[in-house]
Amino acid sequence: MNLKKISVLGCGWLGQPLAVELIKSGYQINGSTTREDNLISLSKVGIQSYLINITDQSIKGKIELFLESDLLIFNIPPVRRPDILDFYPKLIGLLLPHIEKSSIKKVLFISSTSVYQNINGTVDETTIPEPEKDSGMAILKAESMLQNCDKFKTTILRFAGLAGPDRHPGRFLAGKTGLSGALNPVNLIHLDDCIGIIISIVKNEKWGKIYNGCYPNHPTKMEFYTHAATQLGLTPPDFSLDKRSDFKVVNGQKVERELNYQYKKDIFKLS
Repeated sequence: MNLKKISVLGCGWLGQPLAVELIKSGYQINGSTTREDNLISLSKVGIQSYLINITDQSIKGKIELFLESDLLIFNIPPVRRPDILDFYPKLIGLLLPHIEKSSIKKVLFISSTSVYQNINGTVDETTIPEPEKDSGMAILKAESMLQNCDKFKTTILRFAGLAGPDRHPGRFLAGKTGLSGALNPVNLIHLDDCIGIIISIVKNEKWGKIYNGCYPNHPTKMEFYTHAATQLGLTPPDFSLDKRSDFKVVNGQKVERELNYQYKKDIFKLS
């Protein structure tokens, strides 16, 4: 299938720069935002912008026009709320009939490695997901709902912790004390690699797949966050070596093998 038009649902921190790079690659882009004041800024960079608000009760906006595309990139993470396990799947359930009636034949769902359990070892795409938090459970349910629809093919892309502009990890734990998991490995990915992997999936037309996105270097939390805070001139976090916690190492090398993608942004060299 020769994709020409792509709808990016959620043009925020990841979605907007992704849309810009897709335009540079020759794709026509529909992009959604929940804020009216973002419509003009999206239009200025060549995105056909739509005001779309989706809740567990309704969809507000010109969703039919927005979905006039070949591919939908679903980029709306679950928000923190007590009923997220119920709320997020309802949101997917409201959207599904609209996707099924549209010209969309491919869906790329931006997911999270939070669907994997902390097994004190390595997880990859063959690992059976066992989320430990409600948000991870909600994401996994959303994955399943999309994968089980036979009107289109869905690829799942599970990102590790996100870093990049306005999300420098040096600020995450700076100044905190008595932290656990000092020797646990870090699982992160930079915005540039998120965009690079997505574009590689689109160009290689890898549909009906599951991929992890995670930089292959996994320093310890103490090593990494001390370094990151120092980079910004902030007070490094204090870790208690007596406080242990479970962990996982996310293997994100399938994208290297199947997409011939090389990670570009060393998480230890963020600026």
